[in-house]
Amino acid sequence: MKKIVLMGRSECGKTTLTQALRGEKIQYHKTQYVNNFDVIIDTPGEYAQTKNLGHALALYSYEADVVGMLLSATEPYSLYPPCCTAMCNREVIGIVTKIHDEKANVKRAKKWLRLAGCKKIFYVDSKSYEGVPEILEHLKEEGDVLPWEIDESEGTQQKQHKNKLTDVGLCDTI
Repeated sequence: MKKIVLMGRSECGKTTLTQALRGEKIQYHKTQYVNNFDVIIDTPGEYAQTKNLGHALALYSYEADVVGMLLSATEPYSLYPPCCTAMCNREVIGIVTKIHDEKANVKRAKKWLRLAGCKKIFYVDSKSYEGVPEILEHLKEEGDVLPWEIDESEGTQQKQHKNKLTDVGLCDTI
């Protein structure tokens, strides 16, 4: 799996998305420091909320293959300046969170992420896991097998190869 760093302001859904991507039970806890899981880097929102957003983006993108810029569909403004994705030399994807919230404006969030420079945008509701498989599919590399791709009739050698997701901490069981 490609390694992804999740950037966004506090309470935009980074930790909840991390839990959903890892197949964990969704429960809120405040991220106090950078959590570097095997293939997911969850950053505190304060990193993105400072005037040094570009520096944080460049610094943490160095450790990842993909940068995920999260923006809640409920945000009244965008944290990201135009073309800020140019500050890092990694693929940057946009992730619109909280898409089913009653205050959600998904079109506006999409527009802001496009303006920031995101070419590929995903739409997620982490609590219901909607959109999560699409992100995992995007992060998948040759040879990776996602949990729903397992065929019980396959041989042991292929099953061992498919356990790679478990080995990198994306799934508790396959």
